[in-house]
Amino acid sequence: MVAAMLIFNHSSFVTFKLMGIPGLESQHLWLSVPFSSMFLAILIGNGAILFLVVTEPTLHTPMYLLLALLMVADLISTLALMPKLLCLFWFNDRDIAAKACFTQMFFIHGASVVRSALLVAMAFDRFVAVCEPLRYNTILSFSLIGRLGLMALTKAVILILPIPLLLQQLTFCSMVIPHTYCDHMAVVKMACSHTRPNRMYGLFVILLVVGLDLLLIGFSYALILQAVIRLKSRDATFKALNTCSAHLFVILITYVPALFSSIAHRTGRNIPPHTHILLANLYLLLPSVFNPVIYGIKMKEIRGKVAKCLCRGSV
Repeated sequence: MVAAMLIFNHSSFVTFKLMGIPGLESQHLWLSVPFSSMFLAILIGNGAILFLVVTEPTLHTPMYLLLALLMVADLISTLALMPKLLCLFWFNDRDIAAKACFTQMFFIHGASVVRSALLVAMAFDRFVAVCEPLRYNTILSFSLIGRLGLMALTKAVILILPIPLLLQQLTFCSMVIPHTYCDHMAVVKMACSHTRPNRMYGLFVILLVVGLDLLLIGFSYALILQAVIRLKSRDATFKALNTCSAHLFVILITYVPALFSSIAHRTGRNIPPHTHILLANLYLLLPSVFNPVIYGIKMKEIRGKVAKCLCRGSV
């Protein structure tokens, strides 16, 4: 028994098994249809907007560069999640090595931190656009956008890297992860050693990322609302609010499922396990599915470029 525990604790020898969606294992093949559809939609939608921003010089503005970085974060998160998930659904390939599991965990959770940090940067972008329109290009220079992107990446690495490092110190009593991917809390719950540091650090990261980022976003929009109230023209008020509408929709789609998933995972003991897992997957996938749709509909520049490309392709 002791020898087995030592082997379980040594990440080089551990192979975990992903259960998938508990209680719905017999439906995995059918569930692969909506999941693969979302995967395809994410690749096409995010890839198309990323391609437009990179190739169209008129879209080389701070707002669209931040949008391109958001699309990259969405693609990284999706590519870390979906290939293994679809192999599980299609081929019942449940095995995942510990190092591969921790790597997947790092990229999925890291991409979420980057996404949240970029939403804060985009809130600042909207604040400058509404409150300081004449100084917009001066304040939001290309170098500042680069620094904001680098800060988001650095924040993700600093906050998420300790999570797999702490997990490597645990002794695991079970090798079966009741999940579709290597979620931090799902792996922590498999340990039979002391997990308080892991749980506390996970909660600290959530509070710091979601709590602080939402506070900064709320502060930016309080200043925007204050500026909008002072506008006397109805058209100017509508234009200012419309400028922020796409970003507000993305914030709702990003944070609401994430908060529901996190709360359900920690407090919802009466919630069926498959509901936990579906929520966790939707919180990762929904923003990546809808971000290109929202920005494609709300941003006339993107609508125009897409229409131009479609017309060119039909000729």
